[in-house]
Formats: sequence, structure tokens, C-alpha cells
Amino acid sequence: MNTHGKAALGRLCLLGATLLWGSSFVVLKTTLDTVPTLWILAIRFTGGALLMGLPSIKQLLKLDSGCLKAGALMGVALYAAYTLQTFGLEHTTPGKNAFLTATYCVITPFLWWAFTKKRPDGFNIAAAFVCITGMALVSLSDGLSIGLGEALTMCCGFFYALHIIFTSRGVEKYGVGVLTTLQFATAALLCWVTAPLSAPFPEVIPASNWLSIAYLCVMCTGVCYILQTLGQKYTSPQTSSILLTLESVFGTLISVVFYHEQLTFRELSGFVLIFIAVLISETKLEFLRRPRTGAKKNAAL
Repeated sequence: MNTHGKAALGRLCLLGATLLWGSSFVVLKTTLDTVPTLWILAIRFTGGALLMGLPSIKQLLKLDSGCLKAGALMGVALYAAYTLQTFGLEHTTPGKNAFLTATYCVITPFLWWAFTKKRPDGFNIAAAFVCITGMALVSLSDGLSIGLGEALTMCCGFFYALHIIFTSRGVEKYGVGVLTTLQFATAALLCWVTAPLSAPFPEVIPASNWLSIAYLCVMCTGVCYILQTLGQKYTSPQTSSILLTLESVFGTLISVVFYHEQLTFRELSGFVLIFIAVLISETKLEFLRRPRTGAKKNAAL
């Protein structure tokens, strides 16, 4: 396959991953009607651990304490993020849940500052102000109060940002497949332990909901991870970051079409501002900068 073919394949894989992730908001919302949050997550993370663990069995048999700790930290952050996000989804719409979750991209540089003392740049600061404005438009009611669903979803963004930091530090030393398996296994264990404390396991789960849970396990966890990895192999980080931000857009569009979510002008304005903030933070607006004439000539030579 030539370079252009690989680039096209990479973009298609990333678009496929974001589309599947976007669909998960509506699938999860409809499943929550009959299956409690933590039971869904327990099954989903267990399925993800099995899917990712089978190809990594040899590496898992050679685990050291450092790798186990790194994977466990990732799993704890992932558990907290998904739990808050999914409980938030019970009390808000899939579209709001999708866009408010995306704010982790803006939070990450500031949390990274706390870990590494590396200050956020001007783009990060600008993105934060734009994002806060967008979040206010999406979340605040006419009485200037924030609903429970929106509040929980915004909190989940902090833990997604923390998960990114733990992941970045973990992959410097250990394999991606092993760390992914460990994080899913840790999150699954925490879900199985805490699920009975939050709600009893449902006596009856409709066949359609079992299919939804299977879809979340296989398509929105295993397949998405494979597509993202393959896509980023053939796509530059700048282009990848732009394409991956489309998850929230797809999530909202699918919610409007299939969940019949009604959006006000204020909410749409907030979505647009959050999306702009994510683009600013992730890309530094490099896609708007034209290459210098000299650079073009050198490239032609």
C-alpha cells in the first residue's frame, strides 16, 4: 500500500473509532433503563479485559510490580471517570454528556502542570476560557443552577484527564496491550465490588439490552481500541487529535437522530464553544497556519 493509501486508511480507522464511541452514548442511555450503571460497567470492563488480554498472555505472565502499579492507577482513574460519566448520563441527555465529557482535553494540560511543573501555554489558557463559557451555556439552567447529570459529567472530565496522565507515564516503560488489559481488569474488579452496594443485579435483562452490552464490550471497547491504534500508526498526531475530537460531535448527532434529543440555540452555542476549545487545546490551531513559501519550495525540491 502506498503512502496516500495508508494515510486514507488511517483517517478512516480514526473516523470509525470516533463514530463507534459516539454511538455508545445513546446505546448506553437506553440500556440504563433496565440495567444499573455499575453492573453495565462491570460486564463491559470484564469483556474489554478478556478481549485485550488474550493477545497479551505471554507479557502478562511476566508482570513486574511497576507495570502492575501503572496499570492499576490507570484502572482506578478509568473506573472513576466511567462511573461518573455513566451516572451523569442517567440524569442528562447523550448530547450533553458527550460534549461535557470532551472537556478533559482542556483539563489535561493544567493537571499535567501539577505533575510535571510544565506550564500550560497561551493556547491552553485561551481554550480553558472558551470551554468554561461553553460549559456554562450547556449546563446552567435559567435559574443559574447546574443539574446533577451535568455536574457528574463535568467531574468525570477530571478523571479522564488524570487517566491520560497515568497512561502517558505508563507507556514510557511498559507495553500498551498489557497496560490496557490491567486497567480494564482493575476497573472491572472495582465495578464488581461496588455494583452490589449501589443496586441489586436486575432480575430480568431483555435480550436487546444484552445485545447492547455486547456491542459496548466488543465494538466500543475492543474494536475501537484497535481502530485507534491502527489509525494513529498512519496519521500524524495533529490530524489524529482533530479527528478524535469528532467523538462528541457524532455522539450529539446520533442522539438527535435516534434518541430524538431536542437542542436549544443556547445548548448548540455551548457545544460549538466546547468543540472550539478542544480544537484549540489539542491542535494549537496549527491547521490554520499556512506553511512559509520557503518551506513549500524546499518540500518541492
